[in-house]
Amino acid sequence: MYFRTVPREISLQVFSAMPAHLRKTGVRSEWADANKGGACIDSFLEGPVFDPAGNLYVTDIPFGRILRISPAGEWSLVAEYKGEPNGMKFLNARELVVADYRNGLLRVNVDTGEVTTLLGRRNAEQFKGVNDLVISRRGDLYFTDQGQTGLHDPTGRVYRLRPGGQLDLLLGNVPSPNGLALSCDEKVLFVAATRGNCVWRVPLQADGSVSKVGQFFTFYGTSGPDGMAIDSRDRLFVAHASLGCVWVLSKRGEPEAILASPAGATTTNLVFQPAVEPGQPRKVFVTESETGTILFADLDEAGLGV
Repeated sequence: MYFRTVPREISLQVFSAMPAHLRKTGVRSEWADANKGGACIDSFLEGPVFDPAGNLYVTDIPFGRILRISPAGEWSLVAEYKGEPNGMKFLNARELVVADYRNGLLRVNVDTGEVTTLLGRRNAEQFKGVNDLVISRRGDLYFTDQGQTGLHDPTGRVYRLRPGGQLDLLLGNVPSPNGLALSCDEKVLFVAATRGNCVWRVPLQADGSVSKVGQFFTFYGTSGPDGMAIDSRDRLFVAHASLGCVWVLSKRGEPEAILASPAGATTTNLVFQPAVEPGQPRKVFVTESETGTILFADLDEAGLGV
C-alpha cells in the first residue's frame, strides 16, 4: 500500500487489565461459539466511554456485563444481564444507552444497574444485531445493525433515531457496519464496514437523507475497522480489530500515525478522555479485547494533541 507520507508508529501503554476475579475463565458463551470458533474466552471488552468524574465504562459482550474502571484503574461491576452489550454512550449523567446484539438499544442506570429497553424492535421486526452508536449534538442517535453480515451478505443497516422517536433507515447495504463517528460539523457520518475492511463516508443532507456515499479509506488484515472517534481537527481515529493498532487519518483520509498495541492484536474501540481543566493533557484510551486490557496514549506527548 502506497502512502504519500509514512505514518509514524507510536506505542500505546497499558492502563489497566481486567482483574482475575472478574474474568469468566473456562466458561463457554453463545457469542464466542458464533464469533470465536467456540473458544472459552474469559471476556471481550468494547464500548469505552467516560463519565464526568473520570470513570471509564466498558462492556463485556459475551457475558452481558457493564464494568466501571476508576481513574486509579480499579474495576467494579455496574450491571449484568442476559444480553450482548457492545457500543454505548451516556444519555445523561446517570444513564447509558447501550447497543446490545440480542436486545436492541437499552438504557442502563449506572447507579442502580437497572436495565430497560429503549428500542427493541423496528415495526415489530427484530434487528439483525445492533453493534455501535453515536449521538449528535441535537440528540439524533445513529446506530449500526450489523448481525452476521459481510461481503457474502451486504445487508447490514445504519439507522438514525430522532429525539421525537422517528426511526430512519439511512443505509441497508453495508457489509458488516460497525463503529460510527460524526465529523465536527456533523454533516458527515463515518461508518466502519468491518468485512469490507474499509470506512465509508456518508454525507448527511439537509432533508435528513444521505447521498453520494463513498469509501474513505481501505485497510488490510483478517478482520477490519471497528470502533472510531473524531478529534477536534476532524482526524478520524480507527481501531482495527486484527492489526493491533489504531489508525489516525487526516480529514483527507491520509494516515498520519499508527498507535500500536503492546498487548494483543484485537484493538476494538477507543475514546478520548475529556479534559477536566483547560490545558490538561488529552489521552486516548483503547480496548484490547484479546487480553482484556485497557491501553492509552498521551496525545500531547505523542505530538498528536487534539
